[in-house]
Amino acid sequence: MPHADSLILTLVGGFVLAFAFGMLAHRLRLSPLVGYLVAGVVVGPFTGGFVADTTLAPQLAEIGVILLMFGVGLHFSPKDLMQVRKVAIPGALVQITAATVLGWALGRFVLGLGDREALLMGFALSVASTVVLLRALEERKQVKNEVGRIAVGWLIVEDLVIVIALVMLPMLIVPAGGQTDLAAMGVNIGWTLLKVVLFVAVMLVVGGKVMPWLLIRIAHTKSRELFTLGVLAIALGIAWVAYWLFHSFALGAFLAGLVMNASPLGHNAAERSLPLRDAFAVLFFVSVGMLFDPMIVVRQPWGVLGVLGIVIVGKSLAALVITKAFKLDRSSGFTVAAALAQIGEFSFILAALGVSMGAMSRGTHDLILAASLLSISLNPFVFLLADRLGGKPKPPASTSGSPPGKPIGADGPVTDAVSSPA
Repeated sequence: MPHADSLILTLVGGFVLAFAFGMLAHRLRLSPLVGYLVAGVVVGPFTGGFVADTTLAPQLAEIGVILLMFGVGLHFSPKDLMQVRKVAIPGALVQITAATVLGWALGRFVLGLGDREALLMGFALSVASTVVLLRALEERKQVKNEVGRIAVGWLIVEDLVIVIALVMLPMLIVPAGGQTDLAAMGVNIGWTLLKVVLFVAVMLVVGGKVMPWLLIRIAHTKSRELFTLGVLAIALGIAWVAYWLFHSFALGAFLAGLVMNASPLGHNAAERSLPLRDAFAVLFFVSVGMLFDPMIVVRQPWGVLGVLGIVIVGKSLAALVITKAFKLDRSSGFTVAAALAQIGEFSFILAALGVSMGAMSRGTHDLILAASLLSISLNPFVFLLADRLGGKPKPPASTSGSPPGKPIGADGPVTDAVSSPA
């Protein structure tokens, strides 16, 4: 009897190659994310040999996005963010603006892109990877000191901006050839914002009371399987409701994690969902690699260097200016700049959204992926340069605002999803 084995082959190929290349990247002292992305390139349609199912991979990646955003919500702490708000909030917003403007200028005047595509490219280049940042800080034993808390708080603000952007962008992007009706767009945006506010209020008020009661009732069954299934059912269910209302899985998944984090069993929920978040996060990066055409480096070498320059040089200089303005010492400023000189998971999500809506070409998408692969690979060397220029970093110091080993997002937005397997 014949069997439809496309899903099985995709999972086997993705996991086996992700493990092999992830281990190789680890041995080379690179982020395992590089290995996962390379695994996707190997099984993608642009290279020879085995090709995974390119229709199934995006669906598996969508589940990965939901679980990644669920992890962001589970480990988001407004209290901890408020402790570094004076630097992290304005710093993140100014840096996003600076990188977006640089990306627009590169796309508009050098690459010949339209304003819409150039702005979207710049926005995608402005968001750093929390996974890469936390791994770098952990290796340097800086997650528990002030500079680590500022850097992670900075990334949390960027994550929140992305959540909002994923909801708003579909309304702001006008189809090619279409006419912009500003009045209709304003009404549409206002109505959507009202629905978002009501949805968030319902989730925080009703969900804040129902969710703890529901988790406790499930826990009383003393069944690990039922508790794990309950957590995943809540996350996926709320994500689907948000998609039905706003065409955004990310918003629902983030709110599900946020509400669950406030419950007494929030830590247990995070622990139970961790293995599945790990697995699907890896599949997410593999599927992103499948969409990447490595020949973009040959076809547009100057374009690749341009976007890489914005990520490594432009964002770093913006961070240095901001940290200097807030009177951080030289070493801390260079450390924050180096930590943010890369892009990762949310850049992929934004680029994929742009392609799906016809606002971004596949070539621009490949430029963003090339910048991510190269910036993540070069990030350890950027840190070495930052140490030389900034001087010896301060030794880690415990903080009263976070328990030992648990600074802001120590398990971090999406850190559990990828860093654990490494």
